[in-house]
Amino acid sequence: MADQKHLTLEQRSMIQEMLTNHSSFTKIGKALNKHPSTIAKEVRAHLVFVRSGFRHVNYNACVHRLSCSKTRVCTTCHSDRRYRKCSSCSSCNKSCPDFTKFICPKLLKPPYVCNGCGSRTYGCTLEKRFYRASAAQKEYSDTLSESRTGISFTETELQHLDELVSPLLKQNQSPHHICVTASDELMVSESTLYRLIDSGVFSARNLDLPRKVRFRRRKRSVQVKVDKSCRIGRKYEDFRKFMEDHPDHLVVELDSVEGVKGGYVLLTIHFVKAEMMLAFLREHNDSRSVIEIFESLYSLLGHERFTRLFPVCLTDNGSEFSNPRAIEYNRHGDQRTRVFYCDPNASYQKGSAERNHEFIRCFLPKGTDLSRYTQDDIRLMMDHINSYSRGSLGNKCPYEMFAFLYGQEILDLLECHKLPPQSVTLNSSIFSREVQA
Repeated sequence: MADQKHLTLEQRSMIQEMLTNHSSFTKIGKALNKHPSTIAKEVRAHLVFVRSGFRHVNYNACVHRLSCSKTRVCTTCHSDRRYRKCSSCSSCNKSCPDFTKFICPKLLKPPYVCNGCGSRTYGCTLEKRFYRASAAQKEYSDTLSESRTGISFTETELQHLDELVSPLLKQNQSPHHICVTASDELMVSESTLYRLIDSGVFSARNLDLPRKVRFRRRKRSVQVKVDKSCRIGRKYEDFRKFMEDHPDHLVVELDSVEGVKGGYVLLTIHFVKAEMMLAFLREHNDSRSVIEIFESLYSLLGHERFTRLFPVCLTDNGSEFSNPRAIEYNRHGDQRTRVFYCDPNASYQKGSAERNHEFIRCFLPKGTDLSRYTQDDIRLMMDHINSYSRGSLGNKCPYEMFAFLYGQEILDLLECHKLPPQSVTLNSSIFSREVQA
């Protein structure tokens, strides 16, 4: 009956239109030459939740919303009508201790959405569920792209494999020997084990494989990613809620700056309040290199300075930041920072770091081979950038603002130096001729 192909945007648009016209899943399936269960799964997999009331009535999804007569539930009510019923207030649901969410019984049976409901625009104050073709297509495209990228493991699985494999590799055992003798514990193939080692997610590296270091590195390597569960509780929405509860916490934005595709890369750490940025050169754009940099900073600064300097970290969804727990906790299990992620394709949510990258591109245009540079070269470049005065800082430079917020002692530990204003140069002439060549 069905052609078993993925649904297209046109087919999803037809589903949305037919749902609005009260068509059943069977009727929609016949129109699209799909099984009704396929339509049902499609609709339930891509629900869009909308919290809204109707006309001038505020959103209220409590089971007691029609019979409730409570007033002044909030002790600090600033409403002009302080003695009105709390059920007509937008803060009712989150403030009332007796709130119990009510779900419309129509949503518990097909078609599971409000697309064709006549009460959704008049008289309904409950949370609504819709099927929207554009949103469903975007979720489908994102899921398809994610599924075709790399090998997915949870943080717990990677930690288990690392604890099992790395000590044996450092005893000069080969991956083949490990897979043969510990196959029941590993549950991965030998080729997968090689890919995990090559990606840098283990504490053991390629240098611990005596024979592999003799071979030329392959041009294409399989990317290893941690599954999306690592982002649960760390999404941008969670970040905003956390900052509402902790407005005094300063934010640090993390990102990567690439040179040649697949080559050396920079990790940038941007302190938003001071507009100051640190940059660290890495051989590979993997999570292990990011974790090693944070471990070295933690060791250099100590727990007290580190937690004061990195209370909250905001980053994008790159695979190099796919092991947040290793960044958030030290080796003894003590929390030292909080990591949150921007929404996919929303780099503007950490716009301060993105703008500062424009200064880096003055020195290192896109496509530059970063392997020609050393960490001292990168540190010199950042000294020039951080000594450049900004109007947004009251004509102060980021170095001066950082010293005011965190103290000169930390700048000395990080080997950051303020240059005289007349010496600041924003081009590659600061590098030696050998490097530029």
